[in-house]
Amino acid sequence: MYKIVGSFFDGFSGTMLALDKLGITPDEYHAFEIDPYSSAVSRYRYPNIIRHGDARNWEVLKGKKIDLLVAGFPCQSYSVAGLQKFQEDPRDMSKVLLDALKGLDIDKILIENVASMPRVWKDYFTEMFQRIFPDVVCHEVNSCVKSAQSRKRLYWTNIDFDVMELMSDSGIVMNDILEDSAMSDRDKAYCLDANYFKGGNLKHYYEKGRRQVVFNDKGHPHWDKCKQVGEADLKGYDIIRRVYSRHGKSPSLTTMQGGHREPKVECGRIINRKINPETGKRDDYNPDLKLEPRIETREDGKTNTLSTVQKDNVVVNHKQMYWRALTPLECERLQTVPDLYTQYGEFDHKHGYLGEVKPISNSQRYKMLGNGFTVDIISTILKGVSNDN
Repeated sequence: MYKIVGSFFDGFSGTMLALDKLGITPDEYHAFEIDPYSSAVSRYRYPNIIRHGDARNWEVLKGKKIDLLVAGFPCQSYSVAGLQKFQEDPRDMSKVLLDALKGLDIDKILIENVASMPRVWKDYFTEMFQRIFPDVVCHEVNSCVKSAQSRKRLYWTNIDFDVMELMSDSGIVMNDILEDSAMSDRDKAYCLDANYFKGGNLKHYYEKGRRQVVFNDKGHPHWDKCKQVGEADLKGYDIIRRVYSRHGKSPSLTTMQGGHREPKVECGRIINRKINPETGKRDDYNPDLKLEPRIETREDGKTNTLSTVQKDNVVVNHKQMYWRALTPLECERLQTVPDLYTQYGEFDHKHGYLGEVKPISNSQRYKMLGNGFTVDIISTILKGVSNDN
């Protein structure tokens, strides 16, 4: 069982959340984190955590027997969405992590990073981790099996966990995690990142597959706070019904009534594309990606050439539907974090008693959730050691 746990780049203490879900309370939990907002949330939720700040302070753990060390080291240097300067990037912390793994007495490790890193770096880290822990295996896991989010990550671990349980789809989809009567156009959200707070638009969403949005009907209490998007009407075509209705139905468009009753429409089509979940861009020649239906609209107001394929033309009604960003609570659910977990933080913890508790801004909540773990993935992996002891 885990008695002493180290968590590098601890964020909002997703590792502690994962242990909580397993009913495990370590004797000592040592957190290394420099972000003040993530640390404030962690301090508010887990005041007994021992905090060391920067991961470069790892030597404070020398002399201890570490039962488990977990680290999701910063991914900006390795993600295809970043600059890919790798270990030349001043933000990279992989060398610090490797030094700590060599210098500490550790039993089990769980290391996480993006699955989109180039193969040469994936192989490099696998080799380096295996030099220190020969029984380490690299697993590529998509969070969609345990959440409503598509989030591909690499997990290096020497924990003997139940792979079949991890890969067993829980069946959670976007519409399950929305907090109002909004609707989603896909079963699994695009990957949540730390830049979600910057907002997005439909061009980013439909063309780049970035920054998940959801849709409301006109007349919904919050519709006036949203921008217009559209509603597709394709009778009998399940994908279109699913896109625009929580219950698989699409309100009909009265496009054949004549006079001034016709809605203004934009024309487009449903087409299969390969979209890289990390970059949000088309990646049609990637053999590892699956084709999925997407709406592509036309800006010239013209319809595509009529054919016998019903999906070649889609009617979009800009008088009916509106879009909004995901709320922080919905992002918590995408990361399988308890509702409102990131809502408050404790900022001035002194002398062992509670400090000042303040609300966390939405932008900071989005950032820490985008940088954090999908907690149920971590807990499923950590259950391996829990079952062995």
